Amino acid sequence: MEVTKVAIGSDHAGFNLKESVKKHLDNINVKYKDFGPFSDDRADYPDFAHPVANAVTEKSVDLGILICGSGNGINMTANKHQEIRSALCWQVDIAEMARLHNNANIIALPARFMTEESALNCIDIFLKTDFEGGRHTDRIAKISC
Repeated sequence: MEVTKVAIGSDHAGFNLKESVKKHLDNINVKYKDFGPFSDDRADYPDFAHPVANAVTEKSVDLGILICGSGNGINMTANKHQEIRSALCWQVDIAEMARLHNNANIIALPARFMTEESALNCIDIFLKTDFEGGRHTDRIAKISC
């Protein structure tokens, strides 16, 4: 899958990393739609996770990137959407396996627990890894309630 456009969102704790990610996406020629927030003022992660998840579900983007302090809240929110498989990733190997074996369509990053470099590396591998299919396809089909 060639990723051409992603949706991105965060809360206040993830704002600075989100801005770095946007610059990185510009550098690697991946278009994005920023769902906010647009400052580091207090912001609630569900207000941004839901629109990103909707964009992925509606296929107006290829994949999503979500960022909050721990990565947990924004990840849990996104995963409330039936067609979303959001994966909390803090290492490159986890990001790769999330796409390869779990066909994750959103990566959730814990801004307070990783460096900018590590986050960008996770995003790079997430964007370039395709779902392996095969034995994983039946497992993926069993995820939705």
